[in-house]
Amino acid sequence: MKLKKFYEKAVEIGIKNDLRPKEEIQKLLNDEKSKFEKLPNEEREFFDRDRLFNPYADTRILNGDPETEVRRIIVGIDMEIGEILLTYLLNQREENKIDLIISHHPEGTALAQLYQVMKLQSDILARFGVTLSVAEQLMEKRINEVERRLLSLNHIRHTEVARLLGIPMMCIHTPADNCVTSYLNKLFEKEKPYRLKDLLEILKNIPEYRIFQKYQIFPKIVNGSENNKCGKIYVDMTGGTEGSKEIFDQLATSGISTLVGMHYSEEHIKQAKKANVNVIIAGHIPSDVLGLNLLFDEIEKEESLEFVEISGFKRIRH
Repeated sequence: MKLKKFYEKAVEIGIKNDLRPKEEIQKLLNDEKSKFEKLPNEEREFFDRDRLFNPYADTRILNGDPETEVRRIIVGIDMEIGEILLTYLLNQREENKIDLIISHHPEGTALAQLYQVMKLQSDILARFGVTLSVAEQLMEKRINEVERRLLSLNHIRHTEVARLLGIPMMCIHTPADNCVTSYLNKLFEKEKPYRLKDLLEILKNIPEYRIFQKYQIFPKIVNGSENNKCGKIYVDMTGGTEGSKEIFDQLATSGISTLVGMHYSEEHIKQAKKANVNVIIAGHIPSDVLGLNLLFDEIEKEESLEFVEISGFKRIRH
């Protein structure tokens, strides 16, 4: 499979599992096309043209020819200088030849644009009953915070190493997070956990979460007790990074009783406790691994691939 096709397929799967209406996503793409067409020619060279077909700014080919044939892939949750150098060393032996590095967490231009993906959270919050204007205004404050934080980072540090070593590299972030969010929503709707302990049991029996229990990473209740009723469940696992810490009262008002997320800061948990919302941290790395595996399962329906596991990634086929 060519790298370009692999990339396009990952975006397609991300859209398929996006909780937003498909016409809303198409409108976003149309808006980008309109922006591009209105730009003067001298500014077009700086426009990220992937935005014309890819609504996820944190998912990009970071290095390499899109026409590269991809068969053997090294995948990790974080692929930084150490992992890139290891890939180079593995490639010194022909039988270990790796065609592509995939990082789940964004690097390079995808990291620089991470904040743009967070707008997705406003639409999902509205889908769960939060007033759209409230969700947008609260998220706007948080998006601005993240954008300012990203300004100081050396975004291209790791991707420049891949470029100098001549190794194709890409990152797949929100499309994979969309997959795990969609999967868990459907699973909870099917299983209908009654109490938090029932919800924990469902998580613990998913292969990715089960494997990571061996590494002492367990799904955990951080607010509420195991006998609390789940009520309406909100799976909070997509949209770039943590949202507004001021949103929990709005979630409670909209009827949400339980949040299931990858991770929350201490300040977020503090605000959730004030709002009396149950919170379960499913686990950051196992959730990322589950999302990637679900995405790769879809891609492998077209062509079988070989995966090298590193940096927290475990290939499990569902």
